[in-house]
Amino acid sequence: MREIITFDVVGFPGTYHTILGRPCYAKFMAIPNYTYLKLKMSGPNDIITVSTTSQHNYQCNIECIEQAEAIVKMVSLITSLGDVDQDVPDPKRHAESFEPAEDTKLIFLDPEATKGKALRISLNLDPK
Repeated sequence: MREIITFDVVGFPGTYHTILGRPCYAKFMAIPNYTYLKLKMSGPNDIITVSTTSQHNYQCNIECIEQAEAIVKMVSLITSLGDVDQDVPDPKRHAESFEPAEDTKLIFLDPEATKGKALRISLNLDPK
């Protein structure tokens, strides 16, 4: 016995292999039981039972929640990036033409040295 089912393929990753809706249940005369995590339908010779474990069900739920949270964060990030004015870099400025801020002092990484690795910091920094 064969049945033809019409379904949609969606373009997002999911934790379930398939999601069956009421039209599919009606067509196959399938009965889902969410308490026992079983789906029963009549087959050509006997009753077909599709089941899972509560651990697998729990893991799928956790993955769905994590995926939904990631999608929400991604959408909010895209929205916030869209709101930011895009800074157009000045083509005349290059990394070679870096100019330090005024009022800086040279600090050596080794306090006892007068040569070697050093960095420049602003004189106007808060002491904290």
